[in-house]
Amino acid sequence: MHIEHSLCIIEHKERCSTMLLTQTRPSEINLHSTEARSALAKMIIKLFTRWELSTSDQLELLGLSPKSRGLLAKYAKGEALPEGRDSLDRVGFLLAIHKSLRLLYPYNPEIRYSWVNRRNTAFNNLTPLTVMKEQGIIGLARVARYLDYYRGL
Repeated sequence: MHIEHSLCIIEHKERCSTMLLTQTRPSEINLHSTEARSALAKMIIKLFTRWELSTSDQLELLGLSPKSRGLLAKYAKGEALPEGRDSLDRVGFLLAIHKSLRLLYPYNPEIRYSWVNRRNTAFNNLTPLTVMKEQGIIGLARVARYLDYYRGL
């Protein structure tokens, strides 16, 4: 996962706020560190804001219970994501999706940020968001891999 690249992509014209992630090679990032998981939490909440997702959708994509609404506010303020593989895999797929969209639509932020809410024939005319929510982590992987394929990887 290219965390430092994703952080800069999401914050685009803003100065990257987390030097730990922006000046470290991906292979050197310790996802067990609170600092790295805190930066990931902020990134993913910022991405959800750009995608204009409801609180319910955000919770589902992170694999959290509907009763965990308070966690989203904590993540936005920098509370670290859980250290578990499920949570980190989900965030990794979400950032991979964002990276692919950024590369596919570099000059069209409207498409880039609305793509997850647009019906797509590749997903039986469902939105990628619906696929990710209905299929969980498998859906996240499916959408990320579709975009990799579409990019020619």
